[in-house]
Amino acid sequence: MPGTPFLKPSLVMMILAVLLLAVFMISLITGSIAIPLQEVGGRIVKGVTHWQCDDSTDRILWLTRLPRIMLALLVGATMGMTGLASQTLFRNPLASPYIIGVSNGAAVGAVVGLLASSFIPYTLVPVLSVCSGLTVSLLVFLLAQRGGHFGQSLLLAGMAIGAFCSSLTAGALYVAGERLQTLVFWLMGGVWQATWRDVLVMLPLCGICLISLSILAPAMNVSLTGDRTARDLGVNVVRLQRQLLVLIAVATSVSVSLTGVIGFIGLVVPHLLRLAMGADHRHLMPATALGGAVLLLGADTLARTLVAPAEIPVGILTALVGAPVFLWILLRHGAGRAGE
Repeated sequence: MPGTPFLKPSLVMMILAVLLLAVFMISLITGSIAIPLQEVGGRIVKGVTHWQCDDSTDRILWLTRLPRIMLALLVGATMGMTGLASQTLFRNPLASPYIIGVSNGAAVGAVVGLLASSFIPYTLVPVLSVCSGLTVSLLVFLLAQRGGHFGQSLLLAGMAIGAFCSSLTAGALYVAGERLQTLVFWLMGGVWQATWRDVLVMLPLCGICLISLSILAPAMNVSLTGDRTARDLGVNVVRLQRQLLVLIAVATSVSVSLTGVIGFIGLVVPHLLRLAMGADHRHLMPATALGGAVLLLGADTLARTLVAPAEIPVGILTALVGAPVFLWILLRHGAGRAGE
C-alpha cells in the first residue's frame, strides 16, 4: 500500500497548517451573524481575561461558534488518524473505521437513548452510544479470533455486525414517531449541538490517539510488508493489531456519540495524503490529523452558511465529497491490480 510521494512531508504539513488557520478564521467570522475579524480578536481576549459575555455577539462567539469549531477540529483530526490506523490494520486503502461496524454499533446505542429520552437523562445518550460501539468492537474482535486470518476475519465480521446494527437502526427509525426528524438529522452527522463539555471530552482523546499512533508509527510501517516479514523484523503483529483495534473502537465510538455518523473523512484524508507524501506513518499521522480537521471544519462551515439560517447536516457534505473520491480510489486500485 505504499505510495510514491511527489511532495515533501514538510511542505504538505505547512500547506495543511495554513489551510487549517484560514478555515478556522473564516469559520469564526461567518455564520448567520457575521463578526468582523478585528472584533473577534478583541472579544476572545476579553472572554479569556474576564470570562464574561456582555452581549448576544459574545454569547454567539463563546457559547456556540467557538465550541462548535473546536469540536469539529478535534473530531476531524481523530477521524483522520483512525482512518489511517484502519487502512494499516487491514492493509487496504479502502478501509475506514466504519468498515468494522463500530460506528453502526455506536449509532444503535445513541438511537436507543434518543428514543428513551423521555425516561432517561439526555446526558446518558453519549454513554449508551460509547458502550454500544465498544460492545460491537469486542464482539467483532472475538469473532475474528475464532476465524483464520485475523485481518480478513475482522473485516468480514465487521461488515456482518455492521449490517445487523444498520437494520436495528432502521427499525428504530420506523417506530420513532415524532422523534423521527431528530433521529434522522443526528444520523446524518453534525456538530450543531457542540458544547465546551464535548470539547473537553474530545481533547484528551485526540491527544491520546496522536501520541499513541505516533509511538506505533514505526511498527505500522513495518507491518505493511506483511505479517511474516514484520514478525521476522521484530514486530509483535498480534499485539499491534489489538492496539490499533482498541484505539479505533474507542475513538470512533466517542466521536459518533458526540457528532452522529459522519462518513468518508477517515477514508479520503489518509489515502490522498499517502499519495501526496508517501507511506511513512511518522509523517502521515500528524498530517492526517491536520487534514481531517481541515475537511470537517470546512464542511461544517459550509453546512451552516450555505442556506443560513437553516443548516445542512455535515454528513451530507462529506458524503458529496467522499463518494466520488471513494469511486476514484476504487477504480484506481482496481486498475493497479489489473496492471500487476
